Amino acid sequence: MKICILGTAYPYRGGLAAFNERLARQFQNEGHEVWLETFTLQYPNFLFPGKTQFSESPAPSDLTIQRSVNSVNPFNWIAVGRKIRDMRPDLLVLGFWIPFMAPCMGTIARIVRGNGHTKVSAILHNVVPHEPRIGDEALVSYLIKSIDGCVVMSKSVEADVLRFESDKSVGVSPHPLYDHFGEKMTRDEALAKLSLDPSFRYLLFFGLIRDYKGLDLLLKAFADERIDKKRFRLLIAGEYYGGGEKYETLAKELGVYDSVDWHTRYIADEDVRDYFSVADLIVQPYKTATQSGVTQIAYHFEKPMLVTNVGGLSEIVPPGKVGYVAEADPNSIADALADFCANTPDFSQGILDEKRKYAWENMTKSVISVVM
Repeated sequence: MKICILGTAYPYRGGLAAFNERLARQFQNEGHEVWLETFTLQYPNFLFPGKTQFSESPAPSDLTIQRSVNSVNPFNWIAVGRKIRDMRPDLLVLGFWIPFMAPCMGTIARIVRGNGHTKVSAILHNVVPHEPRIGDEALVSYLIKSIDGCVVMSKSVEADVLRFESDKSVGVSPHPLYDHFGEKMTRDEALAKLSLDPSFRYLLFFGLIRDYKGLDLLLKAFADERIDKKRFRLLIAGEYYGGGEKYETLAKELGVYDSVDWHTRYIADEDVRDYFSVADLIVQPYKTATQSGVTQIAYHFEKPMLVTNVGGLSEIVPPGKVGYVAEADPNSIADALADFCANTPDFSQGILDEKRKYAWENMTKSVISVVM
């Protein structure tokens, strides 16, 4: 088939760009002709409080990526829609994650479908946003009405979609493994590369630091006296989305600031394995979530996890088998951390068993089957 993927991709950085690029490679591996249409303007600067939207890594040499889409220019949406419509791909895949993108993607999809040939399938990373704004539901409704079918990664997001359109063709396929970060390093190699003290064990909080990800809950939980700060340290690896002073101030107030390694910068793809190779437990103390790419990185590196019981996280982290599921409050998170620090249970076999579920071919099969 001839397939176009519309969404974020290089030169933009982050987990969603990595997802779309890995999806394109999987389609290519299956023998399809694939190209990606990404943005000339993704976010206006006022909507992106991080340091930069752009990757500093080299462009992927194995993918065809065209920068054509301006997310805020309706005349551009019409032009891009007509271009893709006239190219007549068999399948247009939308990589949708935020209501802000609904007018752009929904308009392009409507125009492309006008050729009477192209089917439109969307991968909905989120439907109801983590940090909602007025008007979000109207925007999402516009997007959902523009597609033939969609794939979601958890039952909770499926329920959100069906609330908008009860007869929409929806497939549920778990988030595949992020397997492009290389193989696990030895602990000693990773410790040396990150200049970390080898006498400690490390609890890892990883990824872009936004309010909904609950770093404040984790800091409060980590302050619990049951967690031995002489044996365990908290390792925070990721860039602040907006100011981070409030977290550092909180850590000082709790008396744990010096027990935290603050690697608060963007972590490039080539450095991800360093952090997961050194970690003993991956902690995702989210206040809201649908699913998380961090979970799939943890599975790739075969690391146990602590997640909160929000969205679809508990669907992909069976408690007692691959780690812990806590409630989204400091006391519950502290209980799980204290158990891990005291007992360091072995979850390795359960992780290997669960890891087998998250193959990329399951995702591509779902993306096609919901519209054909």
